[in-house]
Amino acid sequence: MSESTITGASAETGTSQTPEAAGKTPASSYRFDTVKVHAAYDPKEHNYAFNVPIYQTASFEMGDTARGERLFRQEELGFLYSRVGNPTVDVFERRVAALDGAVGAVALASGIAAVSHAILNLADAGDHIVASPYLYGGTHDLFKSILPRYGITVDLAKSLAPADLQALIRPTTKALFVESIANPVNVIADIEGLAKLAHDNGIPLIVDNTFATPYLVQPIQHGADVVVYSATKGLSGHGALIGGLVLEAGRFDYGNGRFPQFTDAGFTLRDRSERYRSFWEVFPETPFTARIRLALLNYFGAALGPFDAWVALLGLETLSERLDKQLANVRHLIAYLETNEHVAWVEYPSLPTHPSYALAQKYAPRGAGSIFSFGFKGTIEQQERFIDAVRLWSYQVNVGDAKSLIVNSPKTTHSELTADEQTAAALRPETVRLSVGLEDVADLIEDLEQAFAVVFGGGAATAANAAAPAAPAANAVAG
Repeated sequence: MSESTITGASAETGTSQTPEAAGKTPASSYRFDTVKVHAAYDPKEHNYAFNVPIYQTASFEMGDTARGERLFRQEELGFLYSRVGNPTVDVFERRVAALDGAVGAVALASGIAAVSHAILNLADAGDHIVASPYLYGGTHDLFKSILPRYGITVDLAKSLAPADLQALIRPTTKALFVESIANPVNVIADIEGLAKLAHDNGIPLIVDNTFATPYLVQPIQHGADVVVYSATKGLSGHGALIGGLVLEAGRFDYGNGRFPQFTDAGFTLRDRSERYRSFWEVFPETPFTARIRLALLNYFGAALGPFDAWVALLGLETLSERLDKQLANVRHLIAYLETNEHVAWVEYPSLPTHPSYALAQKYAPRGAGSIFSFGFKGTIEQQERFIDAVRLWSYQVNVGDAKSLIVNSPKTTHSELTADEQTAAALRPETVRLSVGLEDVADLIEDLEQAFAVVFGGGAATAANAAAPAAPAANAVAG
């Protein structure tokens, strides 16, 4: 059995069941596509099962009282209870950590659980967070409506300019929070610059990397301290599960005096001599993820189930192949929309006209993801008729799926924001967000064209002519 800490996160002690420990070549010697299908799993540790087994069990035998004592004293690695650690979930955690260059990872029941646990791990009542103005609507409302009820205040900056962020930092500020590629306006964060700003102020940088996935952007390489994911989205890629992840870079000094929750000794971490110990002492390499697991996941209970972890692992195996095809489809769809008379604008960071173009070339040279937005040139009523008229695109609020999705973000995914807040977030009323899937791009273009025709008139021949040259190119372009 692949070993882990007392509660299941093998990467959190620095003595985990790594490929080196299992007699395999270190994951760091392999390239991305090899890591995504092999990392963190040795069949010999699982009865030689070729695929990762689903450990569908609530708890695990401790064997005898002596071993139980060792487990609860953090003297021996092992699984106890699936709420806080499970072998299937453990492989998923460690595989994503390997892809991102993280030293620790905790899987959770949803992406918003990952966001909330990352914040709650750093901030107590009376503390403060500084965040990007360009956020997913659920994250925005968490920051605006929920956390303040628990005494944690969040200020959204006017922009991602360092001066705007620095102006908001105060002695009680505990983190800087941004999205690597913002939902849905596609603003790219300057991760290196933001990491320096955060570290100069003694606080960690948290990056939500959901839109990018580790295939396109690896925030830890650029200085991020904590990375969060909605595994529901492109990471798993099939809209078949709800899940989230928190990853830890392992470089930030949580013992700098600003974070007593990591350095205060506690009863539950006492050793055999009954000496109280801290997370900083017991888990020196990964205090952040260890505390999430033992304190927040353990007692709030937002656990990812083993079957969902197994489904996520299957999706992860095709991450780069999916994104390469999706990026090719994105390019053809943008070329079509940019010449469409009913489209006011197209926002995608890989376009030279986008304000984030230079940052996209630096942080996401393969492409800025499978999600982008365009401005519908017409009334809101016409926009709704257009969305209702699509046949192939699915009207839903997920992203990163193998199937193509469409949504009017101001009225759905960001409906929590007032009109003024949407303006501050650069979200315009005419915004239509597309999450591009794996279909033939000619069919996707034709479907949009017939939907435009329903609203404005016109013939399907236009779509066929527009899509015909794009279809073979989309199959040929690697990304």
